[in-house]
Amino acid sequence: MNTATKVAAYAGVLAIVFGGAWAAGAAAGPLGTADTPQAMDHGAGQPTAAAVPPGLSVADNGYVLDLAQNALTAQTRQTFSFRIGTTGGGTVTEFDVEHEKKLHLVLVRRDGSGFQHVHPEMAADGTWSLPLTLPAAGSYRVFADFKPAGGAKTTLGADVQVAGPYEPEHFAADTRESAVDGYVVRLTGDLKAGAGSTVTATVTRDGRPVTDLQPYLGANGHLVALRAADLAYLHVHPQDGPGAGPDVQFAVEVPTAGRYRLFLDFQHGGEVRTASFTLSTDGTAPATATPTHADDHGGHGG
Repeated sequence: MNTATKVAAYAGVLAIVFGGAWAAGAAAGPLGTADTPQAMDHGAGQPTAAAVPPGLSVADNGYVLDLAQNALTAQTRQTFSFRIGTTGGGTVTEFDVEHEKKLHLVLVRRDGSGFQHVHPEMAADGTWSLPLTLPAAGSYRVFADFKPAGGAKTTLGADVQVAGPYEPEHFAADTRESAVDGYVVRLTGDLKAGAGSTVTATVTRDGRPVTDLQPYLGANGHLVALRAADLAYLHVHPQDGPGAGPDVQFAVEVPTAGRYRLFLDFQHGGEVRTASFTLSTDGTAPATATPTHADDHGGHGG
């Protein structure tokens, strides 16, 4: 049963970001560009035409991402908290469940490294929190992906700073293979600017196809794509429901030409792992490149 869900607000989880060495800064959209939400704690904003792509603004659709802190310490486990507010001053406390969660949080350093996809817990007053460890100094983009009850599907973004010596990683060449914990994931298919295409992830372990992939958040895998130019957030989903593997196909539609970082979450043996890739829209096959390692360029949180 094909459900070729296309890009846009990630219909449930994962996100897209690009960073640091690639982008000078993220646009912060103006408050109040959407209709004012209903005057209640779970007020839902009315959908309006998006002025900017998802994730580039701290406020959209009448909702605001309010971080409790915008600075953290590297390699230190800390509690990270935030709330989803409304432009009218309220706090959203009621959310629809999408892909088994009420909110998905994605973090990535601005150079395209340090990816995490995590799931915080919400207190009764609408405060979301989770223990979080950021691996290294730098500027990170935080994406909150959610759908308030009765409201519009929304992805908001804000920056978190981690002080310390900063050496950006560079992803100048396309890489279609990613090695993580003994697994190798390879992407086939090309990104086409302004048009849909199919990208297939094939998972192997010790040179053998993995034929018993386990569903994660209701799918065999989740793919996030981050546009280098402006930190735009894209999310794509498998074309088919959960199956055995080793192939997982995704319907992808990137809006513009350029380079993208892609992050695939997949589950096997009861553990979720993240593979990372770099693809350009020119369709050029990558030169033989050393596979990237998730512990260097990406990761997954609970």
